[in-house]
Amino acid sequence: MSTTISVRVNPEIEAQLAELAQATDRPKSWHLEQALKSYLASQAWQVENINKGIADLDAGRLHYHAAAVEKLNKWGKSPVKRRRR
Repeated sequence: MSTTISVRVNPEIEAQLAELAQATDRPKSWHLEQALKSYLASQAWQVENINKGIADLDAGRLHYHAAAVEKLNKWGKSPVKRRRR
């Protein structure tokens, strides 16, 4: 089952969509649905992870920026002295 929605787009987007539909032998509506599915999945992932971050913050599970930068600055630095060539 499907439902109809309306959306306004600029002429360039409509032209690109029409070209894609013709090149793939798929209707414009199919491409729009695929694009919406992808966009909605991406947004849902972002919202979910933002909410997880807020929950971590509320629970006191956080890292201060300065401490994180200090730790990252140590990456790749070897405690072993390197020989000069």
